[in-house]
Amino acid sequence: MDGADSELVFVALGGLGEIGMNVALYGIGPRRKRKWLMVDCGLAFADPEKAGIEIILPDLAFVEKIKRDLVGLVITHAHEDHIGAVADLWPRFRCPLFATPFAAALLAARLEGLANAPEINVSTVKQGGRLKLDPFDVEFISMAHSIPESCALAIRTPHGTVLHTGDWKIDPEPGLGLPTDSARLTEIGDEGVLALVCDSTNILREGVSPSEADVALALRDVIGEARGRVVVTTFASNVARIRAVALAAKAAGRKVVLLGRAMERVVNVARESGFLEGVDPFLSGESYSSLRREEMVLLATGSQGESRAAMARIALDDHPIAKLSPGDTVIFSSRTIPGNEREVGRIINNLVKQGIEVITDRAGLVHASGHPRRGEVAQLYGWVRPKIVVPAHGEELHLAEHALFAAERGIETVVKARNGDVVLLAPGDPAIVDEVPHGQLARDGSILLPLESEPVRARQRLAFAGVVTIALAIDRKGEMAGVPDVALTGLPEKTEAGVSLDEIVDAAVFQTFDSLPRPKRRDADVVSGAVEKAVRAAVGVVWGKKPTVNVLVIEI
Repeated sequence: MDGADSELVFVALGGLGEIGMNVALYGIGPRRKRKWLMVDCGLAFADPEKAGIEIILPDLAFVEKIKRDLVGLVITHAHEDHIGAVADLWPRFRCPLFATPFAAALLAARLEGLANAPEINVSTVKQGGRLKLDPFDVEFISMAHSIPESCALAIRTPHGTVLHTGDWKIDPEPGLGLPTDSARLTEIGDEGVLALVCDSTNILREGVSPSEADVALALRDVIGEARGRVVVTTFASNVARIRAVALAAKAAGRKVVLLGRAMERVVNVARESGFLEGVDPFLSGESYSSLRREEMVLLATGSQGESRAAMARIALDDHPIAKLSPGDTVIFSSRTIPGNEREVGRIINNLVKQGIEVITDRAGLVHASGHPRRGEVAQLYGWVRPKIVVPAHGEELHLAEHALFAAERGIETVVKARNGDVVLLAPGDPAIVDEVPHGQLARDGSILLPLESEPVRARQRLAFAGVVTIALAIDRKGEMAGVPDVALTGLPEKTEAGVSLDEIVDAAVFQTFDSLPRPKRRDADVVSGAVEKAVRAAVGVVWGKKPTVNVLVIEI
């Protein structure tokens, strides 16, 4: 693998130019005989405009193509945007899978809740452990983040060492688990680091991220001063935050009730893994009605505005268990992910209408990000001293700003890559040298479809302008038999002038049919096409939108 024509390349199939859906490949060898290492296999959450689609996955057709040369999949940490696509996609390439004990346990718990879940054997590697996957040597380095056991990967190769950061921050008091291992990172920097593939999520923010210890103190103050019920909504996977809320509740003489299956699952795994030692058992939702307002803290899912999560239903006063009253307090111990602002804002407004006090990170230090600000990235550069930086994990603005920042900090070479780009790291000058197939899949119910496939695009059109369905019969003479059956779905009943849209559609159907020469009336395809075109145009004139029109012509 270290012959004269051997190369070390980096390829991202997700996570470059978007938040989430992180998946990366490292390849070693001649162009057509490379061995590959895969890092992470995550998902993203669809925006509200993707009607009927909630989950988006990376298209790993390229991985399926090279699966015989795939030596393993290594998971940096257990967040959904890094591990969430494993259940759906791993069966397509079935390589050895490696993760820390917490990530492995959480994956197993998620699989238990899925129908027809694949059987996946995960080999565990502790933080600080090392893994030989010839020709790669992978070291797991502890990094502080908003989930236990997050790791950077020092990937040693015959061409040099690449440090793949995963998600991270610098926090001397992360609440639980190990802090970022600055000493080990410095030692690896002393050995020499060829390339740093680095998280860009918070590169737009100056300074350093607040500590989880500071957030814990702020939560203790807010919960201690509250008079009614207290609801805290946060990411279900943020075990340190859950622990901080539990300790703050205990200090205030309150008991913690859990709402949300995702949070219950994480709490169970965290307790089994030893991360909630010293924390009293949580109560289930059934205990809600038996507790007085002033003795309760409710931990609820839905901090990102998810329509089916607990917070959305509570805000609408539609939850079967949790009801709030004026004077209660809701704490959003989270930061809104870009794209979710409208849904989160709707929940906050609905809570305020009920007379609920809402506290977000704009009003107090009730949340700290798990990603590094510019000051922390600069510290990492100083420890590692890479020759090459490849900005990763971020939207276009994040990647562009990270590239500028790296250049300003004196990094020798900055490569601005996007999903699908094959980045040559060594030997020679780093550059984008090729492109591999990449894309996105939509989870549509239990089926995976290309995000740009016709069924998914048709769903967007239906959501935008509704559908008109027309069934009509023609006889052998080219005459219409009976009255057409017309159904309008998702269209207004009347125009601005008060004319029924049913009447407009009926008129378009009859006028079009009557205008066709008799020979063409006997051709079902001609009739169908003409009626479809005429109805779309007629509705478009009076409504300003053109619906999807389906015409069924029956020959009798």
